[in-house]
Amino acid sequence: MIVIKTPDEIKKMQVAGKLLAEVHHQLRDKIKPGVSTMSLDAFVEDFLTQRGAYPEQKGYEGYPYSICASVNDEICHGFPSDYILQDGDIITVDMVVNVDGWLADSAWSYPVGQVSEEAQDLLDATREAMYIGIEQAVIGNRLGDIGHAIQTFAEEKGYSVVREFVGHGIGQEMHEDPQVLHYGKAGRGVRLQEGMVFTIEPMINMGKKELSIDDNGWTARTLDGSLSAQYEHQIAITKDGPIIITDQGDI
Repeated sequence: MIVIKTPDEIKKMQVAGKLLAEVHHQLRDKIKPGVSTMSLDAFVEDFLTQRGAYPEQKGYEGYPYSICASVNDEICHGFPSDYILQDGDIITVDMVVNVDGWLADSAWSYPVGQVSEEAQDLLDATREAMYIGIEQAVIGNRLGDIGHAIQTFAEEKGYSVVREFVGHGIGQEMHEDPQVLHYGKAGRGVRLQEGMVFTIEPMINMGKKELSIDDNGWTARTLDGSLSAQYEHQIAITKDGPIIITDQGDI
């Protein structure tokens, strides 16, 4: 069942989204060669708790960390560790912030130091694919319009779209209906209506779309070892178009 949010509830999620965006802005200066991914996790948890917020994914179905830190061929759910970021790596940091019981969810991919032209192209294309999907998130369109727009753009660039992980509704629960595929056919799926809140979070691989799951039961990585990137925003459907709850532009 899709839970329609009131304008007041959307505003509460925007408070969480603003804090989450602030975290990502702070990470821009902290993600660099020589830094461990575990130190990023510690920073985020400390940053949030000092502001009365909570890293919602910590403990979710046993997940042990405050962020997901996915490096290079890791698609998502990468565990923070003592791995030291190297010049030329790319890393996706994904987190869910709880402020007074309302959630915001956003992932962002970052270059580490000087990356290759191919890696930067993947980052740029994945970010653009997310925004192309968001453009389709208007009243009267269908969920399939979002996925179709993303898939068409990514595949025209020569990339592939991960199928196994999708966007999702969110509010006071991390995962609600609907599921938001990042591929598919236009004109299919649930029709969008005012008050729907969900994430759009394409995971785009430089190589093939197939993946494997690590022994930890969480971390997904490309089967062919190619790079993968992800960008995610949480949006609300309104009569005036989509609101990006996790927008980073005003901080």
